[in-house]
Amino acid sequence: MRVDRRSFLLTGSLGLGAFALPGFAQTPSVADARGFTHNVASGEPAADSVLLWTRYVPASGDSAELRVELSESADFARAIDGGRMITGPWRDWTAKITASGLKAGTRYHYRFIAPDGSRSPAGRTKTLPDGATRQAKLGVFSCSNMAFGYFNAYAHAAEQGEIDLAIHLGDYFYEYAPGIYPSAEQSVAGRLPAPANELIALADYRLRYASYRADPDLQKLHASVPWIVQWDDHESANDSWEGGAENHEAGEGDWNLRRAAAIQAYREWMPVSDEPWARYQIGTLATLYRTETRLLARTKQPELRGLLGGLDPRAALVKFRDGAWQDPAATMMGTTQEAWLAGALRQSVKAGTRWQVVNFGTILGETRLPLEAKDWIAADAPARAKAYVTAGLLASSVGLPFNFDNWGGYPAARRRFLRDAQAAGANLIVLSGDSHNGWAYDLAQDGKPVGVEFAGHGVTSPGIESGISADPAKVAAALVRTNPELKWCDTSRRGYMLLTLTPEAARNDWVFVDTIRERGAKASVGHSATVARGRNVMG
Repeated sequence: MRVDRRSFLLTGSLGLGAFALPGFAQTPSVADARGFTHNVASGEPAADSVLLWTRYVPASGDSAELRVELSESADFARAIDGGRMITGPWRDWTAKITASGLKAGTRYHYRFIAPDGSRSPAGRTKTLPDGATRQAKLGVFSCSNMAFGYFNAYAHAAEQGEIDLAIHLGDYFYEYAPGIYPSAEQSVAGRLPAPANELIALADYRLRYASYRADPDLQKLHASVPWIVQWDDHESANDSWEGGAENHEAGEGDWNLRRAAAIQAYREWMPVSDEPWARYQIGTLATLYRTETRLLARTKQPELRGLLGGLDPRAALVKFRDGAWQDPAATMMGTTQEAWLAGALRQSVKAGTRWQVVNFGTILGETRLPLEAKDWIAADAPARAKAYVTAGLLASSVGLPFNFDNWGGYPAARRRFLRDAQAAGANLIVLSGDSHNGWAYDLAQDGKPVGVEFAGHGVTSPGIESGISADPAKVAAALVRTNPELKWCDTSRRGYMLLTLTPEAARNDWVFVDTIRERGAKASVGHSATVARGRNVMG
């Protein structure tokens, strides 16, 4: 079978997901692929509507009008019309139709129908409840790097069949060329995504989505439950911000063009609306907030490297800590989104909603490296990992966090958000990703508890443990001792989180898969944390 970059580009980057569909494996090249190429997905649920997604290439290779139907039964005996849409090469033949007029809290089967009468695979979705709600279960995912291993976290969540809603907090894929992250030695055979280069142009980003969406376990979870998704940095480039990225160099063209390409491909391929941020009402139980903290308004991150190059790096860090680090103009969300979120928190509390759940791409809890970290570094760790730990230790020695790419680089913005939550009287739960490890924080501001943060480990991406040789239990204990807000962490395992909300309590389970080096859906709960409504601390 011939599958090369030229074949993909001939068809506007047709997806490898087509190979998961019956009959497609006999196609001589991707350029000849037609029909429904990437299964189905759903997202953006409300009490009376849900967004439905698919990709369809007609035999002509031109545009096509699709319609979608829904049914409460798998046999579609009493199907209802969900809407119609014209798709074509201008949007990479993806289709997103928001079906409205649905029943609240109801599971639906859905499928797309092409002009020739062919049908997509059938998916399942669920509208959000309306009114009194006894329970909701949310599966929370982040940091899924295909080359590091199998998406067993997705497989386990899909096979359990107990989650009402999947949340992806970002790093749905990674933009690097194969062999960069992970290295060739770290990569799992058969898991290298296309294209064979770093993502720069629109065709590159489309092709990477097509490659990831070929994964059968990812397809299974997409087709099983509605998703709420938001990007972090790797959907564009590492450590991205409004005006650039760590992984964007001068020779790679205009950052604004690359950013626009990344955003366009994301909105084409993901079951998400084009609204940059949004809220979702889970009956009287919870208001869930999707945020944007990366590409639209984020101020450039502080860089430790520039602070440590002088004759007295400690003095430079102290000056930075007491000056530029505290700049109130530095922002993650921008003033428009900050004002929206503050107002939305107040409205939710005033309406009597039991929980306010805010999704952030990166960790909010304060985290410094303990002194013991100097002894953790593996002898054969990459030079970059060693430099990262060394710089983090210097920063921590003067009371600074070791990561300035998360909320640790934006303390004034952090204070504003936490004070807004306090002023609203929120029962705050923050969900975050990015770090690849598991964390549980009691968040505080001005000496008072504000809420809890449950930060998720990666689906496959490795965390702190990849650059150190210390016992994970000792690493976790030292981190907890050093950071007052941190109550628990795990720096060694992959998987996902399962958040169970009830009117009086919320429990978060960190689900760890047995392995990512081989495909398999075995997993178990490695830790659980509970917060009672009204307390804003775990216990």
